[in-house]
Amino acid sequence: MAMEYTTLGSTDLKISRIGLGTWQFSEAWGVTRYEDAKAIIAKAIEVGINFFDTAMVYGRGMSEEFLGRALRELGVKRDEVVIATKIPGEFLHPDDVPRAVERSLRRLGVESVDLMQIHWPPCWHNFPTCGYMRALERLVELGKIDYLGLSDYPVELAEAARYCLARHDIEVIQVRYNLVERAAEEAHLPYAEENNFTLLAWSPLAKGAILGKYTLEDVQKIEDLRSRDPLFHPDNYKQLLGFAAKLREVAEKYGKTPAQVALNWLITASSVVVPIPGAKRPEQVEDNAGAVGWRLRYEDWRLLDEESKKLRITYVTW
Repeated sequence: MAMEYTTLGSTDLKISRIGLGTWQFSEAWGVTRYEDAKAIIAKAIEVGINFFDTAMVYGRGMSEEFLGRALRELGVKRDEVVIATKIPGEFLHPDDVPRAVERSLRRLGVESVDLMQIHWPPCWHNFPTCGYMRALERLVELGKIDYLGLSDYPVELAEAARYCLARHDIEVIQVRYNLVERAAEEAHLPYAEENNFTLLAWSPLAKGAILGKYTLEDVQKIEDLRSRDPLFHPDNYKQLLGFAAKLREVAEKYGKTPAQVALNWLITASSVVVPIPGAKRPEQVEDNAGAVGWRLRYEDWRLLDEESKKLRITYVTW
């Protein structure tokens, strides 16, 4: 299937309907060999993905370095891809903002970045919102950032951040959103639709928890960051195994994989949603790209909607 494209927020910047998240290029996920990362990025380019989401904190710069180096070595022209990165809350003192952005651009090997998102509010440092928003807006004016976005911001604080901007608005909100974690639908999704923002859905496959790849016994042996994710706690995961069976049934009807159906469910729900799944192997990139070029029929979309709403996920696991 050919890749589908949309535009970033209210801009004319063309982005693929499925992006590539690059958190996996870090110790957290274990893709720490550059050649492995390059192969993943090469496959993304091959299947038509042109939107790459990274962050300063992923591997303490490793992800940005790998992404920038791979794009250069693959001969990808700068205007053929859209690079999004994120600045963490602890870097948001107005004096630190330009320093952090400069280091990010250096790691990426670019003169400017297409999208700079705030990764999370500065909840431990209490930097006033208008101070850092104006510092970021100044870098837009100076040509170091093209567009701004907010990641993991409640709508109320997003409104406060937008109030601080004088000449530019945000174009993106990024939130955790997948078939079984749907809090984004209460406020963030309608907010994005109302304002013509792109909603970047991180963890759109719930770190794989909804795919049913592991037995209940196997999931308790996982030792990477998923071991601390509530979805992989036995109380939640045993529910998800039943949901995964329904997901497989729908996938078989369409001749698709469960991951493709789960991603398609998100993009069928709203034209503003752009999932950014990660991948630890090139084959996973290709699988994810197959989520576009078709749509779930209404009855199947509703079936998964209803099955999802039957789940009672708890985040109190200790």
